[in-house]
Amino acid sequence: MSLLARWRDLTPDAVAVSGPGGDLTYAELHRRVSALAGVLRGRGVRPEVPVGLCLERTTGMLVAMLAVWAAGGAYVPLDPAFPEDRLRLMRQDAGIRLVLTQPGVDERLVAGVPEVLTISEGGLAAKDAEPGLWPHGDLAYLMYTSGSTGRPKGVAVPHRAVTHLIESFADTLKPAPGDVWLAVTTLSFDISVLELLLPLACGARVVIAADTADGKALRELAIAQGVTIMQATPAGWRVLLESGGVPEQIATRLCGGEALPRDLADALLADGVRLWNVYGPTETTVWSAAGLVAPAPAPVTLGDPVGDTGLYVLAEDGSPAEEGELHIGGAGVARGYRGLPRMTAARFLPDPFSPRRGTRMYATGDLVRRTAAGLEYLGRADQQVKVRGFRIELGEIETALRSGVEIRQAAAAVHPGPDGTLRLVAYVVPQEADPGALWPVLRERLRRTLPEYMVPAHLVVLEALPLTPNGKLDRAALPPPAWTRVGTVPYREPATPVEQELAAIWGEVLGVAEPIGADDDFFDLGGHSLAATQIIAKIQARFAIVVPIVLLFEHSTVAALAREMELFDPDELDLDEVASLRDQLDGLSAEDLAAIFDDLAAGS
Repeated sequence: MSLLARWRDLTPDAVAVSGPGGDLTYAELHRRVSALAGVLRGRGVRPEVPVGLCLERTTGMLVAMLAVWAAGGAYVPLDPAFPEDRLRLMRQDAGIRLVLTQPGVDERLVAGVPEVLTISEGGLAAKDAEPGLWPHGDLAYLMYTSGSTGRPKGVAVPHRAVTHLIESFADTLKPAPGDVWLAVTTLSFDISVLELLLPLACGARVVIAADTADGKALRELAIAQGVTIMQATPAGWRVLLESGGVPEQIATRLCGGEALPRDLADALLADGVRLWNVYGPTETTVWSAAGLVAPAPAPVTLGDPVGDTGLYVLAEDGSPAEEGELHIGGAGVARGYRGLPRMTAARFLPDPFSPRRGTRMYATGDLVRRTAAGLEYLGRADQQVKVRGFRIELGEIETALRSGVEIRQAAAAVHPGPDGTLRLVAYVVPQEADPGALWPVLRERLRRTLPEYMVPAHLVVLEALPLTPNGKLDRAALPPPAWTRVGTVPYREPATPVEQELAAIWGEVLGVAEPIGADDDFFDLGGHSLAATQIIAKIQARFAIVVPIVLLFEHSTVAALAREMELFDPDELDLDEVASLRDQLDGLSAEDLAAIFDDLAAGS
């Protein structure tokens, strides 16, 4: 199906995509995609040829993605936020010889690629290339996920699977040309496929958010752009809720990537809101099930199969069961893992329930139970976990931990942090037990090889890993972390009022059991992007100033951030006002807080 031709002809002047890079109408988007596709064909892009996309979040990202398809090739997301080593592994595994990038992207991220094409706005003559999706088996994209062997593995998704996804959700959600979808997901996370393509297939508009970590900025963007549909992980929705709430105009809300807690569902439900719980692994093309969430006490289930999808609960012998491993069949099933035939054969099995010969089903590793209300998620059957919506193989983290000579044994696990959210924890048996010196070294090495969401938030040093009677790692016996300051710099008491306030805020958000010192580093204490958003929101509430989130990333110790904040206008930083209001603030909503601080800033 053509993604753009229909609406280019029906509504050529309607805006198709907004974001950094400007608005593009359906006619202009079609022209730019076709022009770039012609260039790519001239560079040898054909069916089954992988093209790397190392791009920032702009409208040019969507142009490049569609142009690769229009040229007949398959795109491979190469997130500029990923470490160089990981991007190199992905490029080598995919056999990428051409990468599309933009001015401003670090050249080191594409070093060694035979051909790098830097794209910019305009300057290309239109060629005969139609952007679209087709119901055939040619490769649409390679999506790399965490691998249990220590290397990321590429899931090969064909066009027919993506076509099935878009057609299924067009029927399920019924978006209209007047709808506006806010795209908040990195291109390297497969749920981006739905939020970028479905609006275009329905004549709606997609708004690409450049900064997805700043909840306040995201909320303001949604309001300004009139967003009506949004999809996010539970962590992503909490960012909005903690930054002033989800704008009422977003009447269609999709939550997926990990289990939807009942309390979050209740917070997202409101009059006139349709909340969908969506479920599906990368191997079955984004989402395989969707269900409208009812108010409590109704349970939150995985939902119903979408389109031509089969959801099978099977016992260990492969027979249907009320409780067992979930297997997924149907048109959304991917080809398998690139270059890994044994792993593909182990997870992509013949589908005995399909009327069509030669079809396969995917063994998800998710344990579920059939109930009167629907499928209930029970947990995992393997070492795979989900943290902040990202799928993570613990084995990959353990391989990275063991890559240094200072570590004899290593393991990884997830535990609920003091705030109840899941956090990654590293367990190590070092050659020499000196956690204060070990943790900074480990974190720096992990940051060079793993994405930020895979770097453990905490370190536990053990004399030996617990083992089962047959000598295997006993994960159930790994002790829960104490959430102390293990591995950080020596404690230095916060000296100034601003340092003291910041230390208190960090303690609340990060849940560290011991006092936080002036020289403690946000990231060494287990900080991540979601925690950063929460800290910025609390700073705004307590100090009545707006601190850019980038300031926390650039000045990540208590003392350094305090020094930067003290450079703000003294009239904006009134600790006496903060002290007198603190008891009241805890009981107020974010909307009330904003009103109070507007009054303070105006001098009322």
